[in-house]
Amino acid sequence: MFQNYLKIAWRNLLKHRLYSAIKIGGFACSIAACILITLYIIHEISYDKSYPDGERIYRIIARFNDNGEIKKGVSFQAPLSKAIKADFPQVETVGRILPNSLFYGAGSNQVSIEDNPTSVYEEGFTYMDQELLDMLQLPMAFGDRSKALKHPYTLVMTKSKADKYFPGKNPVGKIVYLNNDKSKPYTIKGVIEDLPSTSHLKPFSFLLTLNGVVFYPGEQDNWGATNYPTYIKLRKGTDVAQFEKILTKEILTKYVIPTMQQAGNVRANEMEKNLRLSLQPVRNIHLYSADIHDYPQMQRGDIKFVWLFGGIAAFILLIACINFVNLSTAKSANRAKEVGLRKVVGSYRSGLIAQFLAESTLYSILSFLIGLLLAWLLLPLFNTLSGKELGFPWSSWQLIPVVLCSALFVGLLAGIYPSFYLSGFRPIAVLKGDLSQGTRNPVLRNGLVVFQFATSITLIIDTLIINNQMNFILDKKIGFDKDQVMVLQGTSTLGDQINVLKEELQKLPQVKSASVSDFLPVRLEGVKRNGNTFWKEGKITEEAGTGGQFWEIDENYLSTLGMKLLSGRNFSKDMATDSQSVIINQKLAKELGLKNPVGARITNGRVFTVIGVVEDFNFESLKDEVEGLCMALSNSPTMLAVKVNGKDMSTAVQAIGAVWKKFSPDQAMRYTFLDEGYANMYMDVKRTGNIFTSFAALAIFIACLGLFGLAAFTTEQRTKEIGIRKVLGASVNGIVQLLTKDFLRLVFVAIVIASPLAWWAMNKWLQDFAYRIEIKWWVFAIAGSAAIVIAILTVSFQAIKAALANPTKSLRSE
Repeated sequence: MFQNYLKIAWRNLLKHRLYSAIKIGGFACSIAACILITLYIIHEISYDKSYPDGERIYRIIARFNDNGEIKKGVSFQAPLSKAIKADFPQVETVGRILPNSLFYGAGSNQVSIEDNPTSVYEEGFTYMDQELLDMLQLPMAFGDRSKALKHPYTLVMTKSKADKYFPGKNPVGKIVYLNNDKSKPYTIKGVIEDLPSTSHLKPFSFLLTLNGVVFYPGEQDNWGATNYPTYIKLRKGTDVAQFEKILTKEILTKYVIPTMQQAGNVRANEMEKNLRLSLQPVRNIHLYSADIHDYPQMQRGDIKFVWLFGGIAAFILLIACINFVNLSTAKSANRAKEVGLRKVVGSYRSGLIAQFLAESTLYSILSFLIGLLLAWLLLPLFNTLSGKELGFPWSSWQLIPVVLCSALFVGLLAGIYPSFYLSGFRPIAVLKGDLSQGTRNPVLRNGLVVFQFATSITLIIDTLIINNQMNFILDKKIGFDKDQVMVLQGTSTLGDQINVLKEELQKLPQVKSASVSDFLPVRLEGVKRNGNTFWKEGKITEEAGTGGQFWEIDENYLSTLGMKLLSGRNFSKDMATDSQSVIINQKLAKELGLKNPVGARITNGRVFTVIGVVEDFNFESLKDEVEGLCMALSNSPTMLAVKVNGKDMSTAVQAIGAVWKKFSPDQAMRYTFLDEGYANMYMDVKRTGNIFTSFAALAIFIACLGLFGLAAFTTEQRTKEIGIRKVLGASVNGIVQLLTKDFLRLVFVAIVIASPLAWWAMNKWLQDFAYRIEIKWWVFAIAGSAAIVIAILTVSFQAIKAALANPTKSLRSE
């Protein structure tokens, strides 16, 4: 019986090729989109699932209520781990990591081994406690994990790095030097297997021990400085919520508040009310850290994007299912006599339902096969759009059963209404010719068309607004000049020679100026901003203080980056007093209440005299307001910015490279441009816009397939009517209008429904930006006009074809 169902289904597929192609084509495109998005979602939710006992491992999060604004961070005091280990029996293990590249040894280094003095530049260094290595139980290729980071000046590297430096050998016991510093030899004590792409620690290839490390005197016992992300592993059966309350109270009352009171900080008494410590499951770090101030090396996903893409996939699949329902019910008259005759000769309704479900399942299976092929072909493009490196799971045993079950489910879902609708025809009415033709009483069908276009128009509006916001961000006046500024990377390995390099570069005719600093007004990969509290001199025990950034710059910084000095003067290396002077931005002056900032004295522990005020500039994402900033004169070797004469950029790069080679012959010059770094800050926004654009186009395409099929069917049903109208003198234009106006009404209704929904969604999305566009009326006009034009083009093809046909052909049998 089932074989007979499939045979009839196949014959109907071949008989109605146009409708079959539309059904299968729409299904296949939507299934390809669903497969790609499913691969993305599976990848995103699979992060950090490989750690044994991972359900008991947490990262500590600080939640601080700053005048109603909740700020979250992961950096804690160095002695916190010791305190937790000593005071909380609920904790089995506690360990720290330090990925901040501003500290010596973390971030990037020149690497050389004792048998080969040639140094190679490497990134991906981080400090880690032995306890954290034990906690995560990272699989080892060589060495004893329990002792790998136990002793001072030891390190662990990944298998791929070990193969690079010691091909085919066990490197345990070998000596490694960082930045050619022979006084601090690191011994390799272990090699871990390469971290999977779904680990939040993936950026790190070299783990340096924290045992014995002291970055400045007293640092490891300092409860006033926060630098270390801290992880804990709870004992089995621990109540997490109760432990969070105990942890917060004990750490604050026993350590943090007394330290602040001893320093005379007036905010000490507020800490118990405003600060909370919470535990974030390690498996949630990737998707639930978007609002957490994290380290930039640890790239994060966002659960909102997972839900968003999942919703888009569902809508696209639903649009394809709607096409199937619409075309099946519209063709009801063509199947009516078949149903009537089957019932007359004894067919049960259940058998007819099974027949039509078999047809929809056949369509679904064919669509899935084509969709799989399309998804495989489009995967490289999707990887580019999403910024991922997803692979197609051809080798997975789960692929075939998942695809088969999905095909059956989608086929049954799409075919269930048409099956009950078509099988419900009464044979007497059918054979008398009383059956309603497919174009009459199309309330459900019209409602589904409206839903299709409302969804598509919503995506178009969202795409336009996202792209407008992106252009606004990239074109906004941000208070500094980001164009034609080269940022030389790896300069920290030069030490004091960086200033000599700067002077040599400034002698080049292709270079306008150069500046050495520890921060730039664009967030660069691997560089974490610092945080300080500032007071007016003498107010440290009277006022709460103002948070802000503290940067070390040189006398060329403002001119190199085109910053505007509003009052006072710039630094001068010839004035010895400038070592105790600072330049602040308008925001910090305002928050400190400095009406006449120049000459005022401020402190963050050290006392400085303000000699200048710069115009506020955005140095973080435009999702945030401008923060207070204090800049001091210093010779930090962290980074070198070079303002280039843009007339001949390639010549300038070659000239700068020649000078670089004199100072670092073993290290190839690596550089980026500041405007590229600025654009990279908004890469997630750009990717969202690109994905929306792609899926909006796909949704419109699938909706148009259905509209094309309905238009073709409507034209077919009204062939004789069109012939009579033409004989009576109707014009081609009049007939085209007759056939298109009904569809245009549906598109207008879709516009009315989609516009407020899109406005609401995009208004919510724009709330994430401190600087944002206003949603203009013309966005909705463009989206609506685009939908109307697309609908007209889709329907007009069939309408014009019918209007131009010879009426004698349609009337010759009358």
